[in-house]
Amino acid sequence: MFRSARSKLGNGKAARSPLNLDSEITYLKGAGPAVAQRLRTLDLRCVRDLLFHLPTRYEDRRKHTPCARLRPDTDALVRGRIVAADVRFAGRRTLRVVIDDGTGGLLLRFFHFNPAQRESLAVGRWLQAYGSVRTGTAGPEMVHPQYRVADEAEALQPDPYLAPIYPLTTGITQQRLRGLIALALDLAAADAALATTLPGLDGPATLDALRAIHHPKSDADAEALIERSHPAQTRLIHEELLAHQLGMRLLRGRLKARPAPAIRKPADAVSALLGVLPFAPTGAQRRVLDEVAKDLSASRPMLRLVQGDVGSGKTVIAAAALLAACRDGLQAVLVAPTELLAEQHLRTLSAWFEPLGIAPLFLSNRVKKAERSRVLERLAAPEPAIAVGTHALLQDGVDYARLALTVVDEQHRFGVQQRIALREKGGKLAPHQLIMSATPIPRTLAQTLYADLDVSVIDELPPGRTPVTTVALSAAKRAEIVARIGSACAEGRQAYWVCTLIEESEELDAEAAEATAARLREELPQLQVGLVHGRMKPDQKEVQMRAFKDGTTQLLVATTVIEVGVDVPNASIMVIDNAERLGLSQLHQLRGRVGRGARESQCVLLYQPPLSDMARARLETLRATTDGFAIAQRDLELRGPGELLGRRQTGDIGMKLADPVRDAPLVPPLQPLADRLLAEHPPLARLLIARWVGDPERYAMV
Repeated sequence: MFRSARSKLGNGKAARSPLNLDSEITYLKGAGPAVAQRLRTLDLRCVRDLLFHLPTRYEDRRKHTPCARLRPDTDALVRGRIVAADVRFAGRRTLRVVIDDGTGGLLLRFFHFNPAQRESLAVGRWLQAYGSVRTGTAGPEMVHPQYRVADEAEALQPDPYLAPIYPLTTGITQQRLRGLIALALDLAAADAALATTLPGLDGPATLDALRAIHHPKSDADAEALIERSHPAQTRLIHEELLAHQLGMRLLRGRLKARPAPAIRKPADAVSALLGVLPFAPTGAQRRVLDEVAKDLSASRPMLRLVQGDVGSGKTVIAAAALLAACRDGLQAVLVAPTELLAEQHLRTLSAWFEPLGIAPLFLSNRVKKAERSRVLERLAAPEPAIAVGTHALLQDGVDYARLALTVVDEQHRFGVQQRIALREKGGKLAPHQLIMSATPIPRTLAQTLYADLDVSVIDELPPGRTPVTTVALSAAKRAEIVARIGSACAEGRQAYWVCTLIEESEELDAEAAEATAARLREELPQLQVGLVHGRMKPDQKEVQMRAFKDGTTQLLVATTVIEVGVDVPNASIMVIDNAERLGLSQLHQLRGRVGRGARESQCVLLYQPPLSDMARARLETLRATTDGFAIAQRDLELRGPGELLGRRQTGDIGMKLADPVRDAPLVPPLQPLADRLLAEHPPLARLLIARWVGDPERYAMV
């Protein structure tokens, strides 16, 4: 069943050694070098990694649902006879197939199909389909479901077991991955550590819990897993949260133990910056500036997160810290997640620092070779510098002579490993680190998400910001909204029109934005309509954003690339197309692009009916409040424990099964357990970190 791993003897002959959980995946039956190479993109390298590659969800294909009992926004397996099939050209070419199972009918829509598929879906044949049900104009329908056809109904049977669905990569199917995981589970039977009960954690042993989650056998197990009430889920969630706390504690202890460059007179830098700013800081900003200045003056590294709602003025905090390092003859960097945001930070900081005689450097992957060489030379030289850029500032080959401070913007888009990569750029001295996030989270979650950081909160907005009035309107009102925008822009106002798609694809998002821009130009010929999306070159985006900022363009069509960072005070209208497709946090971020000037601002949430209960609750929350922390709390309530196992919104800290939002109440009792394991069982602590988080050597020496 297994192939043995090969090792070399002293005489050069290959010897076979039995496979174990530390063996490379390539030696498993059905794998091989090509499959193993593809799996590395999922960070799966050894057999053990397969065990902890957990399902994101399950598909329940164990029984057919009668068409009469189908409900919107649920997944279902149906079987019926094809009673109609035709191709229509209303708007776009669509293959429409209608099935009837005796209790009612269901419409299936296919936008991408070939002649062979069309011929196979013939009237009179039987069809079994699995997909998401939605309400159409003529009743329930599915769009592009998975399906099979046969001449007899008996040939189309439900699956015997609940099907786990795993994250995939190109060239790897669910079936192949399930087979490899089954082999890994067989090998795991010989691993004593997985069968050992961990002190302080109740429930089944790790291996038993993994078996239940990967291979739910009984109906009782299946129902419990779907409802997220299975003891195996609870057990592994506790274990993963514990491992995360262990990793964060080790990371913090390791970094706090390293010396940092004590920056002299940071308070003087704060005063110098405030002297050139065209506005006065808020009380909350002054409080956080004092906290940061105290951290920077210490010889231990600052590890501080600054949370603030959209428009609260976090950039001022970052600028003061950057300036303090530079004035002391040291180097400091600001890293942003996107080119557009990095470019805006460069413009803002350049304007503020110019009166102080400082010109920030800029680095991204799109910077031309000559300019890149110049920036790298400056950073490698022992002279003061401030650099702004993207992840390019973290790459190998970027060397710093005197890095004293790193500022990371939009922390939710960076992972722990990237934080470590930045910290290791400082050489023998650990650079201070300031992390900014405009994604508010309830205070109870900070200890889970950022257990290695001190947390500051800017809980006050600058004066002059006007409240944003938010309305939710059906797409049927689109023509009315377009007319209102035309009138408003004729009065000197500016507006955003944000396009969204279900698919997370820069290419598709760009196409949607381009089509929307073309349509709005036809409908509003008196306006200059700009366009920004993620596939544009930096200079193209710069031209479009500059035109909008200068007022040359009245209406800017954009994808969610403008979610963070874009600041145009005269823009006072925000239309979010298909708003029901976005989460609360993203909607709040987009809305924050308006309301930055003195003029009253509006945000229009344009939705495609019918709305699901979840989407309706999100839009009502946005209408009711502009408080980002209140929105975050409501988001926590909406996404609570009733959701499907393994919701993949944990990429910021790389969690596999636990959810930092949903599972926050579980963390406090695990913290003393983490401290006890570190003190009394360091080998076990290392094992748990390696199992769930990664190489413990990347966190600390235990």
